[in-house]
Amino acid sequence: MRIHTGEKPFTCTQCRKSFSLLSSLNQHMRIHTGEKPFTCTQCGKSFSLSSSLNRHMRIHTGEKPFTCTQCGKSFSLSSSFNQHMRMHTGEKPFTCTQCGKSFSYSSHLNHHMRIHTGEKPFTCTQCGKSFNCSSQLNQHMRIHTGEKSFTCTQCGKSFSQLSSRNLHLRIHTGEKRNHRISHAQTLV
Repeated sequence: MRIHTGEKPFTCTQCRKSFSLLSSLNQHMRIHTGEKPFTCTQCGKSFSLSSSLNRHMRIHTGEKPFTCTQCGKSFSLSSSFNQHMRMHTGEKPFTCTQCGKSFSYSSHLNHHMRIHTGEKPFTCTQCGKSFNCSSQLNQHMRIHTGEKSFTCTQCGKSFSQLSSRNLHLRIHTGEKRNHRISHAQTLV
């Protein structure tokens, strides 16, 4: 009945979060205690919830119970399936409160918000330069490591950036670089 009334008489002594069921409070307490009583027999990884273990087991079994009716792709997690479906529907439920731009994924909105806040939480340990997403930091780190992961299949030359390799490929293909016409040029 508490579910319908909204009554939550069981309160966490650590963070003051309240629950309608004692069992829910007990599950929640594992966040604070770090208790993980459910262990995978395959790899030994432990979980605080049995449902998390059940979901994890799909990694070992290969079970993918969520199948897209539009393209046939299957997923082990319902959340991954739901995200995938937005590709087909074009749904963008996550909207920026600053500029109104919408996104299919909450992570994309979170990344976008850094444009407005100026937050750059990913910092290079070598030179101190900061970035607003981890992929930019990873790309930057290649400057320090000298890693050149992108190789031209025509001549074997390697590049640290994919864009640099793609630009280089035009030498072999003869493709001309697209020049954007500026607004000023269209007025002439």
